[in-house]
Amino acid sequence: MKTSAITTKPKTATPEKWLAARLELLQQEKVITKLQDKLAQSRRELPWVKITQPYTFDSPRGRVSLADLFEGRSQLIVQHFMLGPGWEEGCKSCSFMLDHFNPTVLHLKARDVAFTVISQAPLAEILPFKQRMGWNVNWVSAHGNGFNQDFHVSFTEKEIARGQVDYNYGKMDFPQTEAPGISVFARDTDGTVYHTYSTYGRGVEVVMTTYDLLDLVPKGRDEAHDEYGMQWLRHHDRYETAPAHA
Repeated sequence: MKTSAITTKPKTATPEKWLAARLELLQQEKVITKLQDKLAQSRRELPWVKITQPYTFDSPRGRVSLADLFEGRSQLIVQHFMLGPGWEEGCKSCSFMLDHFNPTVLHLKARDVAFTVISQAPLAEILPFKQRMGWNVNWVSAHGNGFNQDFHVSFTEKEIARGQVDYNYGKMDFPQTEAPGISVFARDTDGTVYHTYSTYGRGVEVVMTTYDLLDLVPKGRDEAHDEYGMQWLRHHDRYETAPAHA
């Protein structure tokens, strides 16, 4: 494989000066960590919204309700996956997300959290792509039930043409009929389901730990010269080799 190297001249220092700079950075990191803890607490304190719509989904085991997706647990995380009716394959960025979600499911279950992927495409179009990618997660279809529209991750062609769709808590132009997101639900002892949290746009980076690791290395995310963010990304079965750049 072709090797690559850092082409910009690095700033260098003695070990002693490097340690001093690292300790200064550590103080900034600690501030961010404490702010993240405070933010997580505020997130948990958001009020809940009772789900009154009787959503049902197509699943490999037949029609299931939103409550069924909890699989006996009290909390549920949903990935809104961009795979619309008639699409040849799922969105590569949503696939990147699910690559990270997939191995966490067992750990989530150990903490009373179920996980489900929901897409607008019919189930018959979801399952072949799921098999191709090798993901072992619960994945259901919201085709025709209004769920994706109510959570502002599916839009009609007319809405796209008109512009200013309702996404990420504001009005904006959006280039596609499907959008990414993560939603969280809770179920109380009498079976009532509540919506507790949703995040969209760059908020979904919470699961993309590859980006956290890239933020540690000298080149960072290295996307500044790309035409658009995540241009480099591929479905995990489409990388020819580990990318190397001169």
